Amino acid sequence: MRPLPPFYFLIALLAMVGLHRLAPGYHWIAGPWRYLGFIPPAVGLSVVLYAAGLFRKHQTAIKPFKESSTLVTQGPYRFTRNPMYLSMLLALTGVAVVLGSVTCLSILPAFAWLITTRFIRVEEAMLTERFGEPYLAYQKRVRRWV
Repeated sequence: MRPLPPFYFLIALLAMVGLHRLAPGYHWIAGPWRYLGFIPPAVGLSVVLYAAGLFRKHQTAIKPFKESSTLVTQGPYRFTRNPMYLSMLLALTGVAVVLGSVTCLSILPAFAWLITTRFIRVEEAMLTERFGEPYLAYQKRVRRWV
């Protein structure tokens, strides 16, 4: 059994803090502007709670690799096929802003790549197999991330 996405989120968070401490590099955001970094995690948390609530409402699996019973396409799913993963990336972006170290930014594409390769692509294949044409049409209409 592979670790779930929150584990990778935690590892990315720790890596950002570690890079900030050990090799901060250039500080790209100074002083009080760094406090704007608290906004993306707040938005991300709101989106995660809303998206998870939709899964519960439709009584479909929220854990990766579990078979979905319903194709959820409303709420944040109208704008991104992966609002929960996007919320994690938003939270990490906020942390990068709060820390202000340019080296922290390197974690963002690495996290997105890891989540895409280890989870999203597998989930997309499962959803295509499960829902067929309706999911393929949804894929054409809504982007993977944003």
